[in-house]
Amino acid sequence: MSLSRKRQKELKRLRSSAEDLWGNQQVVLEHANAVAREASRQLGHLTREEVVPRVRTGYEAYVRPGVDQARVLAKSAGDTAERGIGSAIGSLLSIGDIANDVRVRRAVERVSPASAKLVAAEKRGPGFGTFLAIGALVVVAAGVGYAVWQTFRADDELWVADDEPPVPPAGS
Repeated sequence: MSLSRKRQKELKRLRSSAEDLWGNQQVVLEHANAVAREASRQLGHLTREEVVPRVRTGYEAYVRPGVDQARVLAKSAGDTAERGIGSAIGSLLSIGDIANDVRVRRAVERVSPASAKLVAAEKRGPGFGTFLAIGALVVVAAGVGYAVWQTFRADDELWVADDEPPVPPAGS
């Protein structure tokens, strides 16, 4: 295939222009890569110097007090429940000890012989006190669960957004 001299010159100029364009594109890409590397490096510095301290400050100001308060509330609720259950069990045991005391039986026999039979009667299963203790235990466990839930639930009022600048009307 033979080309005229004019066409050969045009093709040569076109090839030269394409090579120049290719070289310019390579320079632009190298410059874009250098800018991207510098932006990445600056972003790392910004993160270390600005973002991390702000996150740490926010954690210390908002999250940690809530966690500490939850820990204190859970511990006090547990201590209160432990004291309450201990008191109830102690009271039940002391009532049982009093009912089994020989002097109390004799006093009850003197007052009413029919009552003495009730006091001396042997129980065959769980009584009212057992169900009362189980009910109290369930109520205390529900109270502790509710306190923990209230402590750890998401509270929207803790996070107050900064005031946003007013948006100008679309027609302006």
